[in-house]
Amino acid sequence: MQLMKVDPRALKDNPDNTRQSKSTPQADALLLATIKAVGVIQPPVIFAEAGGNGYVIEAGHRRTRMAIAAGIEEIDVIVVEAANDNGAMRSMIENIAREPLNPVDQWRGIERLVALGWTEEAIAIALALAVRQIRKLRLLANVLPAMLDHMAKGDMPSEQQLRTIAAAPHDEQKEVWKAQKPKKGDTAAWWAITNGLVKTRMFARDASFGDDLRQAYGIEWAEDLFGPADEDNRYTTNVEAFLGAQQEWMSSNLPKKGAIVEVSNFGQPQLPPKAERVYGKPGKGDCTAMYLDRDGKVQTAHFRMPEVRQVKGKADPTALGGEDGNEGIDVAAKTRPDVTRNGVDMIGDFRTDALHEALARAPIEDDTLMALLVLAFAGQNVSVDSGSETSNHLYGSRRFARHAVRLIGESGKLEFDMDALRVVARLTLIDALSARTNRTDSGIVVRIAGDAVGADAYLPNMGTEEFLACLSRPALEASCGGTSVAPRPRVRDTRAALVEHFKDERFVHSAALFPPDDAKLAEWLVKNMEHDSEDDDAPVDGPIGGIENGADGESDPSIEDDAVDKPHVPEAQDDRNAADADLEDLDDADADTSTEDPETAYGIAAE
Repeated sequence: MQLMKVDPRALKDNPDNTRQSKSTPQADALLLATIKAVGVIQPPVIFAEAGGNGYVIEAGHRRTRMAIAAGIEEIDVIVVEAANDNGAMRSMIENIAREPLNPVDQWRGIERLVALGWTEEAIAIALALAVRQIRKLRLLANVLPAMLDHMAKGDMPSEQQLRTIAAAPHDEQKEVWKAQKPKKGDTAAWWAITNGLVKTRMFARDASFGDDLRQAYGIEWAEDLFGPADEDNRYTTNVEAFLGAQQEWMSSNLPKKGAIVEVSNFGQPQLPPKAERVYGKPGKGDCTAMYLDRDGKVQTAHFRMPEVRQVKGKADPTALGGEDGNEGIDVAAKTRPDVTRNGVDMIGDFRTDALHEALARAPIEDDTLMALLVLAFAGQNVSVDSGSETSNHLYGSRRFARHAVRLIGESGKLEFDMDALRVVARLTLIDALSARTNRTDSGIVVRIAGDAVGADAYLPNMGTEEFLACLSRPALEASCGGTSVAPRPRVRDTRAALVEHFKDERFVHSAALFPPDDAKLAEWLVKNMEHDSEDDDAPVDGPIGGIENGADGESDPSIEDDAVDKPHVPEAQDDRNAADADLEDLDDADADTSTEDPETAYGIAAE
């Protein structure tokens, strides 16, 4: 075996070469580019021609052809002894017994070349790849090293998952990998890892605003290297700023007869009442609605309002559609409420949790407890089948039944002490009262109950990014009152300042407080008083059940006044508080489908 230089044009092809199929143009282009950049790295193997003066190629046919195509005059070759089979077996082994480069090693190798001084352009030329592809591979090389090590073992995510992982910051990758790291020998749950890193993207190609608004809202574009090369793949994950810039652009470019409208849950514009959408070419008197679709892109829809008869005088020609038969139609842009629907939902959750905490821990007198029970069962979320007239069976909520069984003794009769009754009453109220904005909402009674037990004191700190994002600009700026925070020009800056201010303090928005609105309370009282007066079966005057009046309506002398008018008062406050400790001795008859027991959640037994 010896090393020598030869003219590649003087070498002859081996008729017994293993590779008989032609290589692809892309593979040849890659090899040609690498030879032009760094030359022939691995010298071809040749042997002397039998019965002649020439040399035959045993391994390296493509390298030889591409060296000729590159215009190289001489290349290094390794000369070996000719084999009996004309080198057929060595050619087979040389082409089969090789392992392709691991993708992770390829990514890291390109990053290593950059560290050694190679430019992305030079690497692209040498590897016959686009510069964009080199940048994409460099991005993959900078994935969390622990993830790359796992991928190198053969457990590779999909390209879409790689796209999400590579675009995430390193600290976020580290946190998600820490939580989702597979056990030794297991495959990674790439879908869960991706879900933990995915973020909503708003693309520059969908933006209507210009560079001035982009800078004003602090939007920075990042490039999605995995997207099609012939598209604008710049994007931002700052969704709030993107939508704010789009809204401001719409306000500045609103047509004369236009309005900014919201979209429905199905992504369709919510046009004004009685408006007829125009799908064809709009007429002179038609109006334009501008809105943002689900991708944050500005869309327009045309609509026509019905004609309105003018009784007296003429319509204002400056009004929307005033000159074209749509007189008097006002399509004003909707003003954002102080608290969004999400904010109302959050307030409902805050109220419910605070009320349940107060019912479990706050001091409550016995007479107040009984009044609260009456309020709880008047809630709109309570449904009870009494079994009267139309039903011969009794139905009850299993959640309430688990508390009721604690009041039944071994004899099957009511056997309980006052302490146990108080505990059961609290647990029943916790299960009955709710301020959540779903079918469990108890209505105004939950506000009255919460006010009665001081549940406002148990409301959490609402000075968080999540809740403050639900407030309109006026409501957000009003929250600055009484603080050292001054409203900023941008809403996001005001919100960030408030979050920082309330980081160590407690902020409760006025809309979350329990005391009900006086007008709504009065309306509720009048409505239910009228309903009560229409119920002929309900007693109007006197205690329930004839405690004071006998069968003939006369006073029953066997019942003393104290038994009617005075509630039972324990001898000491400690007896009332002792009810909590007794819960530990009660049976486990309350086990049901509930995932969390109120005693455990609110610490009633440990109070």
